[in-house]
Amino acid sequence: MGLVNGEYKQYINDIEHWIKIEGAENCTTPLVIIHGGPGGNLYSFERTTGPLLSKSRTIIYYEQRGCGRSGSPDSKDAFTFKELITDFNGIHKWIGYEKVDLFGFSFGGELALEITHSLPNKINKVLLSSPSLIGLKTQYLIQIAGFMSIANPTFILEIERILGEQGTIEEKYLSIWKVADISTVDRLFFENQDFAKEYRRLTQESKMKNTGTMLKAIQNNPPVIPLIGRLKDVTHDILIITGVHDRNSGVPISNLIHRQLDNSNLILFNKSAHFPYMEEPEHFLEQVKSFL
Repeated sequence: MGLVNGEYKQYINDIEHWIKIEGAENCTTPLVIIHGGPGGNLYSFERTTGPLLSKSRTIIYYEQRGCGRSGSPDSKDAFTFKELITDFNGIHKWIGYEKVDLFGFSFGGELALEITHSLPNKINKVLLSSPSLIGLKTQYLIQIAGFMSIANPTFILEIERILGEQGTIEEKYLSIWKVADISTVDRLFFENQDFAKEYRRLTQESKMKNTGTMLKAIQNNPPVIPLIGRLKDVTHDILIITGVHDRNSGVPISNLIHRQLDNSNLILFNKSAHFPYMEEPEHFLEQVKSFL
């Protein structure tokens, strides 16, 4: 089918999905944007780097079930990778191209890898920005260490207290997030706090409410074989972009993913934390367009 710019609401797997097409006039292989979270949205990318990228590429935005402008399933358990991949497969059929490119940031990078592993013949190239591996306990340790690296003395002591309590690392991770204040979270995600303020403004403008439902569903229903054990099966051309100051998923996770993939390239952005597309947009666009 011929793609037409605009916003759409499509029922896929009984869920109303918000989809947006930009840059259809470029007639390139569609680049599907996959947001992070779990439970986030595309609002910030859609209003910062997205319009710049759509000047030369055809872009497909969609927000995952229960996220942003898309509908939500009745069950709190229906947010696993299996459902998310099935949703993407339906969106791929709606797009009407044999193959699409993927760009996933944060958790969206992990989901992009899961999609590519499950639907290899439908994916062309894959871009990952600060990808996560939430199935690994190491992921939580990296983020906790990230908090420690930018926390004030009071919060450092609170983290130490939580780590000394009984419970799993996942429970301690959630407890730390509950007591982290806004300025600490902003320092976790961004090196330049001007971008942190803009991201927070856009997040508030989007009225995003992340309840944590998707994260809990994924934690409670993990894949039988963790993604890290299946990455060797992914042979696609993959570019990984990560900020050297990323304190959320971090350079260690990107390195881990890079080492397991047979056909990937890792580029580090020296002025960025978790959001290179906002903190170094020109460099980001240059690398993305060159790769595609």
